[in-house]
Amino acid sequence: MADEEKQEKGGGKGKLILIIAGIIVVLLFVGVAAYFLGANSSAKSPNGGDEESAQSQNNAAIGPMVDINDFIINILDKNETRYLKAAITIEVGSEDTAIEITERMAQIRDAILLLIGNKTFAELSDLQGKLQLRAEIIARLNKLLTTGKVKGIYFTEFVVQ
Repeated sequence: MADEEKQEKGGGKGKLILIIAGIIVVLLFVGVAAYFLGANSSAKSPNGGDEESAQSQNNAAIGPMVDINDFIINILDKNETRYLKAAITIEVGSEDTAIEITERMAQIRDAILLLIGNKTFAELSDLQGKLQLRAEIIARLNKLLTTGKVKGIYFTEFVVQ
């Protein structure tokens, strides 16, 4: 009788080990599947293509760049005197536009200084404000240019004090 009880307990332990092993195998399978599915979905760009093809399209579409030296600008603040130090790189569609920007650098700097000088610290301190400023600079510069358009503005330095 004692031998039968030992066999039943041993058989119960064996079943428990098999169930635990089965659960572990299923969890490993689900984890591996989730990893590969997650890697594939994160590699997709918003337009449905692969990340690599989207980056190669972006690299192929990069236009000429024109650097604008540092700006130091007073910005509006009720309580304190605040300054913005920024450096900007402008991406344009063609070399002709890059040449026009270089020739009109005084007008472009003036337009940017006047635009940023009317901004408050609160407007420039968060991401949304910086993105809005970028869009406003692009619109203002495109009004000045005659041979082409600004494709993008990149803040290479942006410090508010």
